[in-house]
Amino acid sequence: MSYERGLQAINLQMPERIPHTEYISHRQFTMQVTGIDPEGPDGGQAGPALAKALDFDFIWSTFGYDFGLPSSHMGRAKYYETETPFHSYYAFETVEQVLNFDPVAAATKMPTMEELTRRVREAWEGGQAAYPDAVYPGGFYNTVFTWPILTFGWELFMQAAMDDPERFDRVLEGFTEISMMVVQAHVNAQVPLFLCHDDIVWASGTVFRPDWMRRYVFPRHQRLWEPLREAGIKVLFCSDGNFDEYVDDLAEAGAEGFIFEPLTNLDYIAGKYGQTHVIIGNIDSRILQFGTAEAIRADVKRCADLGRECPGFFFAVGNHIPYTVPIPSVECYLEAIQDYGRR
Repeated sequence: MSYERGLQAINLQMPERIPHTEYISHRQFTMQVTGIDPEGPDGGQAGPALAKALDFDFIWSTFGYDFGLPSSHMGRAKYYETETPFHSYYAFETVEQVLNFDPVAAATKMPTMEELTRRVREAWEGGQAAYPDAVYPGGFYNTVFTWPILTFGWELFMQAAMDDPERFDRVLEGFTEISMMVVQAHVNAQVPLFLCHDDIVWASGTVFRPDWMRRYVFPRHQRLWEPLREAGIKVLFCSDGNFDEYVDDLAEAGAEGFIFEPLTNLDYIAGKYGQTHVIIGNIDSRILQFGTAEAIRADVKRCADLGRECPGFFFAVGNHIPYTVPIPSVECYLEAIQDYGRR
């Protein structure tokens, strides 16, 4: 069973074949496989139907809650097939506004711990019921570093953090206090797995100096993850970009698994943490988009060869499979993981 295979890998018990998860926003492929339009009136059923059809062992998900904080959006290109592109907007105008911001005081929808615990439990139970054949985690998307990106936008975030690190430390502490509420709610709700997302780097690597990260970010990760680990809740860390420089920092802070794009080095992680940590991802989405069938199979084989002896390794396309990937390439990839996934 797929759930059993996923759970074995999460617990580092070496399932008989390499398990699989995926993040797919490909409307035409989803309709081809399930007969359901993910952007139609029954779109909520498309994800579970696709996961079942493709035999996913794990579902990428984090708990979401609107705390009523201001937000900024830096815009993006078209992401879904029928989407109108997003435009930029910013909630803050000056560095001084950022440095004076108090996240806890500004949260207009702050729940009680009882309410937040109930919502966490309901979200996890609902997700596991929707995906009964795969492992469904709890977790949180904003955590530490992502909070100021989403609240201030990159430019003001970077300017404020560098202009006055000590004052910005107080702002980060407010965000961390809110994240700690989410952590405590997961402990109270006894959710067995926590997916911690935090986009701490860019494609080119670190955004801030490593000493800044090691002073202001990773100690907060450690503080957030300690109650989870003490409660027996496994912590998986996920970030876009290239976080090679910080793999060891994250492991030291308490991450028990890594979810990453092809920009981060699977060879290093598998070699150093392959027997002790969950490892998810690294198939190159660019090869699916532009490569030949031979190139796709070669990339799957690369990951399989590195991950085969790692008990917690999962196949996954790093980042996701968008609607622009040719369907024959998606099918080639899925065939290749069947071929190379045998242990």
